[in-house]
Amino acid sequence: LFNLMKIFLDDNRVPYDVFRLTINPIYEKNESWVLLKDYNEFVSHINKYGIPDLISFDHDLEQSHYLPINQNNINYRDMTVKCGYHCLEWLINYCQDKKNKLPEILIHSMNIEGKKNMIKLLEMNPYS
Repeated sequence: LFNLMKIFLDDNRVPYDVFRLTINPIYEKNESWVLLKDYNEFVSHINKYGIPDLISFDHDLEQSHYLPINQNNINYRDMTVKCGYHCLEWLINYCQDKKNKLPEILIHSMNIEGKKNMIKLLEMNPYS
């Protein structure tokens, strides 16, 4: 699992920060990941390089995402800056359009409701 193409989507953490919390060895070496910070970087990287083997998602990708309004009963349509949920939604549609399986997905977000929403999105998807 350490020589695969891996994307780490997070606006301010690096994989080692998640390793310190989880002790999951996959996060131990920052340099084994492609680090992406927002929706536009995420979409353009996959359009350019294709679907990686593994993606680890954060939910909150920008300061406004940390506000209480975006921690409970999250309204994704009203967000002015797209979050990890939008990235995952885009990825699912991209894989369906290309008839590809989804890569392995991890969600390292600390946003409890956001993480649950992303898990639900994956469970509803026939391509995972």
